[in-house]
Amino acid sequence: MVMEPTRKMNDSSTSPLLTSGASGCNVNRNSGRVNSQLLLRVLKCLVMLINAFVMFMLMPFRGRRRCVTTSADKASKDEKQEISSAWKTTLLRASPTMVNRRSNLVVREDQEVIKRRTLAIKRAAQDNDSSTDREVFLFVTSRGDTLFTQTWTPVSIKIKGVAIIIHGLNEHSGRYNDFAKQLNANGFKVYGMDWIGHGGSDGLHGYVPSLGYAVSDMKAFVEEVTAENPGLPCFCFGHSTGGAIVLNALLDPKIEAIVEGVVLTSPAIRVQPCHPILEMLAPIFSFLLPKYQFSAANNKGMIVSRDPEALVVKYSDPLVYTGSIRIRTGTEILRITNYLQQNLRRVTIPFLVLHGTADTLTDPEASQMLYDEASSTDKSIKLYEGFLHDLLFEPEREDVAEHIIDWLNFRVKI
Repeated sequence: MVMEPTRKMNDSSTSPLLTSGASGCNVNRNSGRVNSQLLLRVLKCLVMLINAFVMFMLMPFRGRRRCVTTSADKASKDEKQEISSAWKTTLLRASPTMVNRRSNLVVREDQEVIKRRTLAIKRAAQDNDSSTDREVFLFVTSRGDTLFTQTWTPVSIKIKGVAIIIHGLNEHSGRYNDFAKQLNANGFKVYGMDWIGHGGSDGLHGYVPSLGYAVSDMKAFVEEVTAENPGLPCFCFGHSTGGAIVLNALLDPKIEAIVEGVVLTSPAIRVQPCHPILEMLAPIFSFLLPKYQFSAANNKGMIVSRDPEALVVKYSDPLVYTGSIRIRTGTEILRITNYLQQNLRRVTIPFLVLHGTADTLTDPEASQMLYDEASSTDKSIKLYEGFLHDLLFEPEREDVAEHIIDWLNFRVKI
């Protein structure tokens, strides 16, 4: 999800870095005095940043400890739990007196990953639905990061296609368990991938060092899934920032050639900063303080659904990041959305885009722009009047899922 801030947008304490394209920002452009004061503040800020940058460059650098990874080959759930347990034992063996402060931070980050991954694996293992076979696999990227992935396979229904789910910002693939089983009931085997810094995957929770990583990881994952399911049409589903990742990956002709079509819900195509100056300064802050959070965590979260129970479930889930947006993450979303806006005409793959008109996180007008500018000959759009951001968690979620499944079924050759 785009910039999953942890307070409503009209809360004065909300982080000012990003707003949705629909929400805009009030700026008094007629007041020369205000602009002059703002310019002086910016200049002072730049001087401070330059000074901080110089000091930062003079600091000694230490090598980053290489992450422990596991094999990407499929293994049983017991083997994966043994791997996780062994990894945990290895990390905790070091004496506190033998590691420096930086190493301690890395160890704590790895311990957090272990907790999240253990919980993700436990949830999948405890799923006793007899109509679905749910499995967990660890996927190792070209960088050496380990990503948590899972599959939902229909037990008694012939498989006619595969679907890959790419979740939104701050959430994880397990949130789409119900939707995956609906796809199973219609003959689709489903794959889910937690991208870097999310769910059961490696990385600081809620921190995305580069969305380019997520894009390249998705490409590799799609290639593995299609190789594993020869002859079956492959579809991709992306929600919010996951939709931006999917679109970016599908601009690669090699990936587009092996994917039959994509479904996008509330895609992050346009995200604007509250003030243009912030967009100019974002790369500098991102370099100096990439993991910095703008304000304290707020477990109440944004209102992304009109279903109160769905909100409680989401924001009480330990695998959902409920802290404030990190600077590098916000900057990366600005970068990928700006790139997409300049390349919408390159989109040629069949797609269905769905968006709620009352969405305050991503801009429904940008989805309309995608539909208007894309070169795809097979493209569809549906705007849900009054719906919010998480369409598959709205009270009318069944209608949304049915519309998606109908679109998929129509494009599968039986």
